[in-house]
Amino acid sequence: MPAYYDEKTKKWFCKFYYTDYTGTKKQKKKRGFSLKREALEWERAFLEKQQGSPDMTFQTLYDIYTEDMSHRLREGTMDAKEPVFRHHILPYFANRPINSITPADIRAWQNQIMAKGLSEGYLHRIQGLLGAAMNYAVKYYNLPFNPCSKAGTMGRPKSSINFWTLDQYNSFIQYVEDVRARTAFQLLFYSGMRFGELLALTLEDLDFQEGFISVTKTFHAKKGGGVTGPPKTANSIRRISMPDAVMQEVQAYTGRIYGLQPTDRIFTFTKGLIVGNIERFSQKAGIPRIRIHDVRHSHVSLLIELGFSPHLIAERIGDTVQMVNNIYGHLYPNKHGEVADKLNQIIVPK
Repeated sequence: MPAYYDEKTKKWFCKFYYTDYTGTKKQKKKRGFSLKREALEWERAFLEKQQGSPDMTFQTLYDIYTEDMSHRLREGTMDAKEPVFRHHILPYFANRPINSITPADIRAWQNQIMAKGLSEGYLHRIQGLLGAAMNYAVKYYNLPFNPCSKAGTMGRPKSSINFWTLDQYNSFIQYVEDVRARTAFQLLFYSGMRFGELLALTLEDLDFQEGFISVTKTFHAKKGGGVTGPPKTANSIRRISMPDAVMQEVQAYTGRIYGLQPTDRIFTFTKGLIVGNIERFSQKAGIPRIRIHDVRHSHVSLLIELGFSPHLIAERIGDTVQMVNNIYGHLYPNKHGEVADKLNQIIVPK
């Protein structure tokens, strides 16, 4: 892998041939390096990405993995993975060849991560992302085995959900005076929308006459703004029938926004407004503090309490019946005794 010095620019450059994924031989040239070593390192990293050999560094694997998955996962999902890798995985493994990472290395890394005092659920997430990246290398780049599978896990998945009952929510909402926050909470609690779906709502999504909200998109917040894109799944595209009182609040709120156009987003605040209200007024109301997403859980638990079926709930929140049963099944009352009683009533005695 030679590098060359350009007398005119006083910089180093590399020039080499490689074979792309179609089998076509191509030439690559990259200029502007201050040091010969930098040119050679860039060439090595480029070839590692093209060839995907099991002795590539973890940084190269990460670059390949995230580029590939960015075409298959939502932008928001990828954005959520990035800081976990950046803070907890790459600092330990970035420059290590992936085929040199042993189960003992994983155990040592786990011990350092666990010493940070992170929650059990977050530890489990960190472990899962490292394991997924290494599984990717096993599946596509001939890594002999995933060292994470032999090292064991750390943390544990969150086994319960948090939510507010109707009484708790009513105790909370009475303190929320900011009209933007109050309107948002009313929509979240009585519709079960995801927060990104709420932020993506435009005036044309609201049917005040029929009392419907159309959910067709989601908003991903980013530094300096954000981007509106398709919702989480195909099931997420739906129309939600809303209580008249809530729609009247929303109509009053939108009527106060000067110059609001049909395609304008009606909520342009950041996540901090909602988080701040939860922190302040849940304490004032004497109820548990929950996450924004737990307001969605609160809506589902309310529907279960009111006796609605998993199928109807799944349609309303834009998910699958299986997901509703998996996550919220324990909230449904146990009907097995009732089944036996009913069967006893219809059995004809001998």
